[in-house]
Amino acid sequence: MVSLIDEAVANGAQKNEASRTVGITIRTLQRWRVSGAIVEDKRPTAKRPEPSNKLSDEEQQQIIDICNEPEFADLPPNQIVPTLADRGIYIASESTFYRVLKARNQLVNRTRSKSMRKYHKPKAQMADGANQVWTWDISHLPGKVKGHHYYLYMILDIFSRKIVGVEVHDQELGEYAADLLQRSTWSEKCVNNDLVLHSDNGAPMRSFTMRAKMQDLGVITSYSRPRVSNDNPYSESLFKTVKYCPQWPVDGFGNIEEARLWVDNFVGWYNTEHKHSGIKYVTPEQRHGGLDTKILNKREEVYKKARSKNPNRWSKNCRDWGFIEKVYLNPEKEAA
Repeated sequence: MVSLIDEAVANGAQKNEASRTVGITIRTLQRWRVSGAIVEDKRPTAKRPEPSNKLSDEEQQQIIDICNEPEFADLPPNQIVPTLADRGIYIASESTFYRVLKARNQLVNRTRSKSMRKYHKPKAQMADGANQVWTWDISHLPGKVKGHHYYLYMILDIFSRKIVGVEVHDQELGEYAADLLQRSTWSEKCVNNDLVLHSDNGAPMRSFTMRAKMQDLGVITSYSRPRVSNDNPYSESLFKTVKYCPQWPVDGFGNIEEARLWVDNFVGWYNTEHKHSGIKYVTPEQRHGGLDTKILNKREEVYKKARSKNPNRWSKNCRDWGFIEKVYLNPEKEAA
């Protein structure tokens, strides 16, 4: 390894960068060199004296015995240590208690509460056409009175970015969500087509009514991890677009009818006029209906003609107007 570093340095590389490339630090390289000679790494055989303040085996066993007493068996160290201090007893700090318990494999949930559940990343979903994968969520629409708001239910097709279902209500209910899903699948004619519907873990999403309706319609469930908004990025991005559009009423909505009218106008603009950056700047309605291929091909021809007339203006290739064939939700990361 030292020979490789010397060879790299001789060819003009920096010693620090060469060392980092082979996986060691410059300090390690310096320790290996003694008076120009290469010596073995002495760290594995170095004698390391024990700390002077290390607990004895008897003291460690005393901590274990106290923590396992019936009085303290259900309490964590941050409850045990102050209790002992109230009785005039000090054995060790809370961190030492934790460290000793961990060494004895006793640092587990010591109360009757459920252990923290490990949630796995949701299964990756892929869509190469419309009405294959939908995502949905509920967001707040503020009223003019502080603290009062309405609930915006919105379903999005991730392939086309089209809003396929939207409603505004005065509360969150699984019944409202189920009705919206049913109307959306009927409108898009995708009942019993193995449609995947992804959402977070809110009460309306997990309600019995909603899950029963999904089963009746042949819709496949998919859920985010609790408190992980990144698992539902398409809906989160859509809500940001809603609330940052120029027409957003900063003073809030006067009543639910006003909110519904505003949302209807927004959806009409978003689906039919808004050129979405994630789908090569075509409208969601155009992509949903399969019209984007012709539009993108025409743009590509325009750019090719412009380049042929004045090639000096292009230092690289023309802009990529290629059709996006596949869209992914929560894709697996490729191994490095």
